[in-house]
Amino acid sequence: MTQPPARQPSLYIPHGGGPCFFMDDPTGMWRGMEAYLKALPASLPEPPKAILLVSAHWEARGFGFTSGERPGLIFDYYNFPPHTYELTYDAPGDPALAARAATLLAEAGFTAGLAPDRGWDHGVFIPLKVAWPDADVPIVEMSLDASLDPALHLAAGRALAPLRDEGVLIIGSGMSFHNMRAYGDPGASARAADFDRWLVEAATATAETRTALLSNWKQAPSGPYSHPREEHLLPLMVAAGASDAAGAKKVMETALSGFSFA
Repeated sequence: MTQPPARQPSLYIPHGGGPCFFMDDPTGMWRGMEAYLKALPASLPEPPKAILLVSAHWEARGFGFTSGERPGLIFDYYNFPPHTYELTYDAPGDPALAARAATLLAEAGFTAGLAPDRGWDHGVFIPLKVAWPDADVPIVEMSLDASLDPALHLAAGRALAPLRDEGVLIIGSGMSFHNMRAYGDPGASARAADFDRWLVEAATATAETRTALLSNWKQAPSGPYSHPREEHLLPLMVAAGASDAAGAKKVMETALSGFSFA
C-alpha cells in the first residue's frame, strides 16, 4: 500500500536583492540568508513533490498560476553585472498542480486562471536556485491579486491548504522590509527593527490572532514605512493562511525575517 505524502509546511522566505547570491559579496550581507536557503530542503519532512511559490513580483487580476511545462526566466532586475542575466534554472513546471490550485481557489469563490506562457521572475528562480540547485523539483508560480488586500491573500492561503497534504510545499517569496528609499536614512534601522519585532510577534501568534494582526498590518509600528507598497509582504499572508498552527520564526537578521508554518 502506497504511503500518503508527508504534510509539507508553508514558508515565507526573503528572496534577497536582485541576483544577490550570484554576485561578489565582500561584506557578507547575504551569507546568512544564503545559508538559510541552502538548509531548507533538509528541514522538510521529505522532499516535496512540487513547489507552489507566491512571488512578490507578479500581480494579476485574480490569482494566476504558471502552467507551462518548462517556463523560461524573467530577468526583472536592472543594472546588475552581465553574468547575472545568463543564469539558468531549468526546473520543470507542473501544469496539473497549476490546474489543481486554480480549481481550489475557484471553488472557494476566488478569481483564478492559468498563464501557460509566463516565465518565472527572480522571486522564484533566485532563491530556488540556491535551495534546490539541481532544479529537480517541479515548480508553479502563483501571482498576487492586484487588489493587494491582505485578508484576501490570507483567505486564498486557507483555500490552498489541502495541497500541503498532497506533498506540495507552499512558499511565499518576498522581503520582510522593503523600503528602497530608506537606504541612507539614519533612522531606518530602528524603524525596521520596530516592524520586525511586530512581524515576528504576529506571525508566531495563534492562527486567529495572526489573521487579525496581519489583516491590519498597516497599523503596526513603522508598518507603512517598512512597506510603502505591500507586494513584498503579501506572500506571507498566503503562507500564513495555509496553516492553522502558530508560525515559527526563521530570522537571519532584522529586516530579513522568514517564517515556517506547520
